[in-house]
Amino acid sequence: MPDWHGLVVVDKPSGWTSHDVVGRLRRLAGTRRVGHAGTLDPMATGVLVVGVGKATRLLGHLSGTEKSYDATIRLGARTLTDDAEGEVTGGADASAVDEAAVSAGAAALTGDIEQVPSAVSAVKIDGVRSYRRVRSGEDVQLPARPVTVHRFDVTGLHRDGGYLDVQAQVVCTSGTYVRALARDLGESLGVGGHLTALRRTAVGPYRIEAARSLDELAERFDMMSMADAAAESFPRVDVDEETARRVSHGVPLPATGKGPGPVAVFGPDGTLLSLAEDRGPRAKHVAVFVG
Repeated sequence: MPDWHGLVVVDKPSGWTSHDVVGRLRRLAGTRRVGHAGTLDPMATGVLVVGVGKATRLLGHLSGTEKSYDATIRLGARTLTDDAEGEVTGGADASAVDEAAVSAGAAALTGDIEQVPSAVSAVKIDGVRSYRRVRSGEDVQLPARPVTVHRFDVTGLHRDGGYLDVQAQVVCTSGTYVRALARDLGESLGVGGHLTALRRTAVGPYRIEAARSLDELAERFDMMSMADAAAESFPRVDVDEETARRVSHGVPLPATGKGPGPVAVFGPDGTLLSLAEDRGPRAKHVAVFVG
């Protein structure tokens, strides 16, 4: 197998865990050095950014980027997991809920908000994942955390007896649970709610139009180069040959003024040298890819 290093934008299928996808790509790439930038629940589909080889070192800096989703929310029933995979635990007839009320409820959940994660999330409590505690029968109450929902737009409504299915587009910061938005929308309307479908359409600059299915990758496994991925994801700084040599030894650069967050440092031949971050008068390397 070639010595591959790069990013793959996968269109994750429903029913697969993010770890399942990583396992499949490990076999296709012939290396165990594969990871992903941000988990998708098994029910969800869409953009999963996967790094191979040295590109796994980019992933931690990509996982905090803005994410976009198409969601379907069922009003009229709440569930244990805040999605369709959980047991129904209550709810009320939603047939009288109108579009104006739904839009107002979504607007109230837009902006900088305090969100309580779903109890079956991967948040750790004393070192144990919350969902493991729930599955063992514990009553888990997680504290609220600040998140930003840039958009929570209602794009369609469909009535099904006493239920109201809401189509929505969500753009939010990393760490936002769309399941929790569904739950909180239902609670604010007094009828309960849960997520029935979720498709991630973008992670930062990586959009669903560029994603490839696992079957397509099995037929032809190629990827975005590390240089292209870094140039698309981070501000760019180009340095001369002498500075490139110093970067390869981990010598900091003068502050770039392009923060906050990492910048991608390139040599004169277009080689990705490092990711660096301004810290006072210096830009210190958070990942070096040469040397």
